[in-house]
Order: sequence, then structure tokens, then C-alpha cells
Amino acid sequence: MQALTLIPSTTGPSWWRELLRRERRLALYGALLLALVLPMALAWSLDARELRGVNVWIKPIKFALSIALLAWTTAWFAGHLPAAQRRGRTLSALVAVLIASASFEFIYITLQAALGQASHYNTGDAFHGLMYTLMGFGALLLTATQPWLAWLLWRHPDPRQPPALRLAMLLGLVLTFALGASAGTLLGPRQPPEGGLPLLGWVLSGGDLRPAHFLGIHAAQLLPLLGLLWPQRGWVWACAGAYTAGFAGLVALGLSGT
Repeated sequence: MQALTLIPSTTGPSWWRELLRRERRLALYGALLLALVLPMALAWSLDARELRGVNVWIKPIKFALSIALLAWTTAWFAGHLPAAQRRGRTLSALVAVLIASASFEFIYITLQAALGQASHYNTGDAFHGLMYTLMGFGALLLTATQPWLAWLLWRHPDPRQPPALRLAMLLGLVLTFALGASAGTLLGPRQPPEGGLPLLGWVLSGGDLRPAHFLGIHAAQLLPLLGLLWPQRGWVWACAGAYTAGFAGLVALGLSGT
């Protein structure tokens, strides 16, 4: 008898079947996170508690969406590796690090939301101070999986992939770590101001590093999209330079009010 699976690969839309084929573990992990958004959205509608003027459930919802996007992007890109590499120990280790570090972040953030307490910048006692430090380490490990994957893709290129798109993918993965980790390091000791845009909470007038952090950690999605729209290597390099310059501008704006 064939073993039962959580989501059979023969069902669902073609993009989902392809995602499962490319990296099943990360595909299912991202789907689980998206499924968890539904009860958290229900909690948001029923729970009026706020932290710094924002409903307590917004932060875990945003993190679930962001991590799911990261997991699915990683799964899709891993599909460009040869079959032997996809089944190998190195990719399995990368997947384990991604799931473990992301789960630690998400579980702690969600638990704190349920308790009506802050997860970030909550260092009033030894336990919460330790957890905030561990969150920073976990975030670093999570983003470090992206250049790790870039290294694997560079060593084992997919001959069917257009060169410009491959370059955009590799640059996006590397910049996700380089820009995302650097913004996260700057953001760690600097609590953002209150108020700002609805849901996102960003303050765009200065003193808020969250827009820069967002731009940094999503380079792996945005740069390949540009590579798809304009599949030329020169254009990809120009976009990567402009992307980094835009990130630097947002960092300068974020530091201007601190």
C-alpha cells in the first residue's frame, strides 16, 4: 500500500505540484505557515489587545507570511539543482536550518502575542533578554541559508536556466543575507518609532529602519522578478546596483532620526 502523504503531489494546481517536486519539505512548511494565518486572523478580529498602538496578532501574521514566502522561494530555487544534489545531505542540512530557525522565531513571536507581551525589544528581565538575543541569532541563521543556497546553485548550474535569470537569482540570494542581516544588526538595538503606515507600521519620515530591512530580506524575490522582465545580464547588474543604492538610502533615512 502506498504511504499516505499530507498533500499528494498529484493534486492541486500545476505550480503547487511543481513546488512539491522541487523541494517538498519547504513547500509543505510554507503551506503550514499560510494555514496558520487563518486562525491568527480570526484572533485578530476577536482580540482587541494592542502593543505600541498595533494589534498583538499583526506581528505573528506578518512573520508567517514573510517566512512562508522565503520557504517557497528557497524551494523553487532549489529545483534548479541536479536531482542528486536535491536529495543530498547538504540541501537537507540547509532545509533543517531554515525550518528550525524560522520556527523558533515564529513560535516565540506567536506565544508572546498570545500573552499580550512584546517579543522584540523586550529585555526587561534575564529570560526575555536571552530570548531576544536568541531571536537575533535565529534571524541570522535564517538569512544565512540564502547565500548557502546561492553557493550550491553556483557550483551546480542548471544548463536550462537563462544566464541573466541565473545571475539575478544568485545576486538576490546573496543580497538577502548581506543587506537583510546588516539592516537587522542596525535595527536590533534601535526600537522603531510608533505610528506610521497601517498594518506595516513603518514611519517613512526618518528614524525607522524597518523599510530598509524589508527591502534587504526580500532581494531574493524582487531581483529575480526583474531578471524575468528584462533578461539581460547588464540590466541585472544595473538593477542590483540600484537596489543596493536604494537600500543604502533607506538605511540613511532610518538612522537620521536616531
